[in-house]
Amino acid sequence: MMRLAGLIAALTANLALAACDGADDPNVTKIAVAGPVTGQYASFGTQMTNGAEQAVADINAAGGVLGKQLDLGVGDDACDPKQAVAVANHLAGQGVALIAGHFCSGSSIPASNVYAESNAVMISPASTNPALTDNRAGPNIYRVCGRDDKQGSIAGAYLAKHFGDKNIAIIDDKTAYGKGLADEVKKTLNAAGVQEVLNESYTAGEKDYSALVSKLKQADVDALFVGGYHTEAGLILRQMRDQGMDTVLMGGDALVTQEYWSITGPAGEGTLMTFSPDPRKNPAAADVVARLKEKGIEPEGYVLYTYAAIQAWKEAAEKAGTTDTAAVVKELNAGEFDTVIGKFRFDDKGDPSLPPYAVYRWADGNYEQIEDGAPSPAG
Repeated sequence: MMRLAGLIAALTANLALAACDGADDPNVTKIAVAGPVTGQYASFGTQMTNGAEQAVADINAAGGVLGKQLDLGVGDDACDPKQAVAVANHLAGQGVALIAGHFCSGSSIPASNVYAESNAVMISPASTNPALTDNRAGPNIYRVCGRDDKQGSIAGAYLAKHFGDKNIAIIDDKTAYGKGLADEVKKTLNAAGVQEVLNESYTAGEKDYSALVSKLKQADVDALFVGGYHTEAGLILRQMRDQGMDTVLMGGDALVTQEYWSITGPAGEGTLMTFSPDPRKNPAAADVVARLKEKGIEPEGYVLYTYAAIQAWKEAAEKAGTTDTAAVVKELNAGEFDTVIGKFRFDDKGDPSLPPYAVYRWADGNYEQIEDGAPSPAG
């Protein structure tokens, strides 16, 4: 049975990468976007694909990169680490110059080892676990999003400021992203003199969290921080409401998808989350946002971050006069990039110099920023 499961996984990876195959064309440069195209986090894969497709369309319409058109492949890792490595190996074998990916930190970190060895540029639009760049696999690994140590400190400071005298619980889904973020929130809370009343892990992918919710109810939890993704957070919130709890749920940037509200419905009213300043409101993104909306695409979450990852690589390649990785990396390290998410530089680790995280609240099916990223005195 294990052997059969492995064969099925390999077949799935190969099918998901079919779009990346094709005969070599000297007038074309291959790049790819990689993330959860299928599975329970597919809404984020859709965000990334939408952003990448729009970036490629806009770049090609303006003449391409160094006179060559971009050919975009799509790799589906389903947020599974093993499948991510299979995807990475396939893309490396195709000679892809840039990978805008992956989404889940648990996928990006092992995949980055493959890209480091194959000498392809990887720029993640969305993987926030510090280990991706703190333990950088190679000088060709970057991200254009923030880090969970920064995100967790903002969330923890907010909870300490607004719920420090109430009962706070912290739960996580045991993933690199979820546990890493929850640990940072706990660290900030505890440093502010606030001790959580409950700290537990749950299993992602389950449907029934009634036992966990009963524990939260017994602990009379006023605020719950969820280190995990929107699918489970939405279910946990609904089940808390079913048990008559009015607990405020707070999560990280993995709640920044309309699918969260689709899961919760009106129960999601008042949900808090951390996310970078909304790039849709950046004047530099106005034209791209308009073009996406004309297509019926709402550029939420990581749509524009994926667009920006490709923009930064394009600018570096044009400054280098080549798509050769070593030359592009040199320019990525030296330059400032003017993108739809703002102007930034990469630091020595491959992290961007972007504004800090902010706190958002879900209301009437949309999320709006309610507090900037300045740490409170409690934090």
